[in-house]
Amino acid sequence: MRRAFGALVVIGALAAVPVAIRAQAEQTWKGAISDSNCNGKHPAGEHDGKKMTEADCTAVCVKKGAKYVFVSDGKVYQIANQNSKQIASHAGHEVELTGTMKGDSITASTLKMPAAK
Repeated sequence: MRRAFGALVVIGALAAVPVAIRAQAEQTWKGAISDSNCNGKHPAGEHDGKKMTEADCTAVCVKKGAKYVFVSDGKVYQIANQNSKQIASHAGHEVELTGTMKGDSITASTLKMPAAK
């Protein structure tokens, strides 16, 4: 009887671990998709003296080798899934990003534009 109870406790504990990890992993942040060159600060005249939108600046920097980053509350987070078309389509935009964080890197699962105020 003790062995059966012990086995049930172990099985229950192992089954609960993945559920707990999934439940705490998904988060949503508000911020902007930028690039690792500018980190959310797109100075005027940065690209051959041309005035650009944040989206245009991010696109130029990424074409030159920079990586997409997410900037929230002044902190810059790396984006793990760089090849996501969803991230590219929101470059330079304020977004609500949902995903998982590991260290200072976020794997984005969904991005959406915040509701208009």
